[in-house]
Amino acid sequence: MEELLINLSHIIAQSPLRNMTTASGRVLSASMTNCGTLGWLSDRFGYRYSAIDPLTNGPWPGMPNCYSRLATIAACLAGYDDFIADSCLINKYKVGAGLSLHQDKCERDLSFPTVSVSLGMSAFFLLGGLAKNTPVAKIQLNHGDVVVLCGIDRLRVHGITPVHGSPHDLLDHQRISLNFRHAG
Repeated sequence: MEELLINLSHIIAQSPLRNMTTASGRVLSASMTNCGTLGWLSDRFGYRYSAIDPLTNGPWPGMPNCYSRLATIAACLAGYDDFIADSCLINKYKVGAGLSLHQDKCERDLSFPTVSVSLGMSAFFLLGGLAKNTPVAKIQLNHGDVVVLCGIDRLRVHGITPVHGSPHDLLDHQRISLNFRHAG
């Protein structure tokens, strides 16, 4: 975990966290950045991946080897031996921040899984069906937990309830999620 956090500070120093907006102008409560050859963006033009960080006008920081290894091993354990992440969306949740129900479907090939790693404060992961109006399960995610959405579950709606509770020993009053994708 220490290696993940050291690399996280280097990534944030190169491409700072920011609160993106949706096409409708709503500001997302979690702050975000990316690493890898592609980064996920949300702005008045919608959701998409880009090789350029619009804040720095340069490429996103490279994906650290420890990040790539973690994503590959997690996907392999779920039965996806050919998964290579080219994008890692990093979400930082302060107390009160969450992420509404959504589907991850901006990637070119939806047959690859998504891999998410939780760091810091615990949070409740919401996992629903294939449409937003389906019932959702609430699953507590703790520091070090990994979620792989694959197969038919790849397009299930999911989100994070607003973060609250006890501070984490290393990350204090925040939750970080590393979200790995094969986007290109």
